[in-house]
Amino acid sequence: MNKVNIDKFLSNKAKRMKASEIRELLKLTEKPDVISFAGGLPAPEVFPVREFEEAARYLLPRHGEVMLQYSTTEGFTPLREFLAGYMQKYNVPAEVENIQITTGSQQALDLVGKVFIDEGDYIITSKPTYLGALSAWTPFKPKYLTVNMDDDGMIVEEIEEHLKNHKVKFIYVLPNFHNPAGVTISEERRKKIVELADKYDTLIIEDDPYGELRFEGKYLVPLITLMKERVIYLSTFSKTLAPGTRIGWITAPKDILTKITQAKQGADLHTSTLDQWLVYDLCSRGILREHVKKIRALYKRRRDLMLKSLEDYMPKHPEIKWTRPQGGLFLWVSLPQKFNTYELLDKAVSKKVAFVPGAAFYPGRSEGFNTLRLNFSNAKEDDIVEGIRRLAELVKDELNK
Repeated sequence: MNKVNIDKFLSNKAKRMKASEIRELLKLTEKPDVISFAGGLPAPEVFPVREFEEAARYLLPRHGEVMLQYSTTEGFTPLREFLAGYMQKYNVPAEVENIQITTGSQQALDLVGKVFIDEGDYIITSKPTYLGALSAWTPFKPKYLTVNMDDDGMIVEEIEEHLKNHKVKFIYVLPNFHNPAGVTISEERRKKIVELADKYDTLIIEDDPYGELRFEGKYLVPLITLMKERVIYLSTFSKTLAPGTRIGWITAPKDILTKITQAKQGADLHTSTLDQWLVYDLCSRGILREHVKKIRALYKRRRDLMLKSLEDYMPKHPEIKWTRPQGGLFLWVSLPQKFNTYELLDKAVSKKVAFVPGAAFYPGRSEGFNTLRLNFSNAKEDDIVEGIRRLAELVKDELNK
């Protein structure tokens, strides 16, 4: 029998697909003795396991025939009603008919790609930007126009320069506690970004999985509140409740949402009916609200400890710096230009500590080789101190070469 050459059967889009570097890295760090700052993982020890168990025990005997059946593509109506009311409390102009339940916010990104991106379309992103968005969109062959960031988020002058020179399909924005950089877009810049979108007739994808995980500072209005006609808002329960449920949602104008719903029908018909019922039960009983309070306090302690450990152990050097996020799960470290954090990672794994090299978050992987992302939510306190100490020792060794 002749060996089958699978490559000649693959579509061009499939050939452009790449494995997520973070997903692959997590496979290397599953050993219990590795201190991993790599994944964007919530703390599993505070998952509401008992509450999910109670919900299943109560609901399945009463509603099992519905919970285990096919459902509508748009999503479980009571959950969408809850989300509409929940977002309205944060001044998001959401109605039930403007909400599409998705299988995690990663599916939301994939659906955005299917609905909006043609080969050669221009998309504006920050640099660095979320790796999951790049994974979802790169197979469609867009052209990425990248924008630098500072402590107040994306530089709006650079956004406008791109808009002047190109017909841009959309601007991709991570407004709160940016993944991977940890920064938050200021209120002034939020207003300017929506003004630019209107002026140059483009859309905004507002990806907001971390907005509720604010530890300090004032609440900032979502971009969708400033201009609902041009903003497609994405969020998820993965960071606030439990990622294993894979429940996210999209809020958008109805004509846009109709196309997104059609794309979802071709992808998976609908998100898990069972999971939607369970998540709705926890939300309706106030468990989500109390759980968010708990994880905010925990993640703040871990962020503070990681910042202190970096201050205590990292060598003092003008080119070594890190962000101080006001919430979320990540902070961003910049090292001297001579560093290659892919090479540093190989040495770090041998010392039983892991992170994500920063170049993975740049379109084309052409920049950021001296940077890295650290996750503080998933590591225990003692491991944070010891892991940063090990990492700092490696940085010192490289500086002394």
